Amino acid sequence: MPYEKLNLSTPKPVLSWANHRLEHQEHKMAKNVASLPFVFKHVALMPDVHLGKGALVGSVIATKEAIIPAAVGVDIGCGMCAVKMPFVAERLEGKLKKIRQDIEASIPVGFSDNKDIEKSVTNWQNWRKFKELHPGVKNLESKALKQMGSLGGGNHFIELCLDTENNVWLMLHSGSRHIGNKLAQCHIDTAKELAKLADTKLPDLDLAYFVTGTPEFAAYWRDLQWAQNYARFNRDVMMARFKRIVEKHLVGGKPTKPLLEVNCHHNYAEKEVHFGEEIYVTRKGAVRAQKEDYGIIPGSMGAKSFIVKGKGNHESYCSCSHGAGRLMSRTQAKKRFSVDDLVKQTEGVECRKDGGVIDEIPGAYKSIEEVMNQQTDLVEIVATLKQVVCVKG
Repeated sequence: MPYEKLNLSTPKPVLSWANHRLEHQEHKMAKNVASLPFVFKHVALMPDVHLGKGALVGSVIATKEAIIPAAVGVDIGCGMCAVKMPFVAERLEGKLKKIRQDIEASIPVGFSDNKDIEKSVTNWQNWRKFKELHPGVKNLESKALKQMGSLGGGNHFIELCLDTENNVWLMLHSGSRHIGNKLAQCHIDTAKELAKLADTKLPDLDLAYFVTGTPEFAAYWRDLQWAQNYARFNRDVMMARFKRIVEKHLVGGKPTKPLLEVNCHHNYAEKEVHFGEEIYVTRKGAVRAQKEDYGIIPGSMGAKSFIVKGKGNHESYCSCSHGAGRLMSRTQAKKRFSVDDLVKQTEGVECRKDGGVIDEIPGAYKSIEEVMNQQTDLVEIVATLKQVVCVKG
């Protein structure tokens, strides 16, 4: 589906790949961002767009000589990791519950962290840069070390999946944990303070920004890159553990070579070239989809997920959606659905089926098929996955 240019009367246009009409608050948020003087060319909204803080989740914001910390958000580097294994579905028979139990024993979820830290974690080369980070996190090195290789909570998950040809896939969703959140908060607070001191007129204080060439911009950019690297490596550590668990149950622990590996952020910012100019691209709930880029677009815990390849559509700043997108808030989901609904909607999936995960019920999310239909000009589907095991954060 081609994009629609929204009728917002803003200095920069807003291009939307979402076929639903934006609600009043979403409309206002898109307008606020498109009114900022440093926004480049246009703002792009992905098919899964919904309310966020300051800017819409599912928006791609290209900027010149400025960056908005709250638009990147507090889960810096949050994203997905997927591995195609050389196994078929038959190998899994009778083993799903034990695989789930082993995942839960090996990978901390929620607020838990690791009791034992493996050598690959302590050897991560970026630890030596920790002392250069914002002073507000100087006491968090031990916590960051223990949380490396942990899932977190909310919509973070680990899934064992099958594709339409019955191949086995491993997939997970996580970010930069407490350290990323704390770094983000430190810089968001600084940006807001600067905006107040300078009496900068903003439509929303959550759109407070840093300007290139300033010490504040340099400090944020340094910490942002560090946290994005932490998030990527965090997924790598969990995936290595997950892979060993599956190999233990399927081939007696023999290491196997994956057929495909994908690891992509969907909450982050990078310097990129678009329309012949070097700019900053903030993807707040969006995946990079340059030509031949592999990406992951998950559904909810009872729906399909997709491995995709980018088509390099420059109107979207070479981006695509990062998931199905929420249809309702967590509070609304808890009021509307019961444990019985959860059991029905996750039929055939080895997962928790209790009141603690009702806010993640498939019915709280948009239809992933509809979201995919709205971005055929952004990505092509490489594989369609359906989970058989799901571990929630």
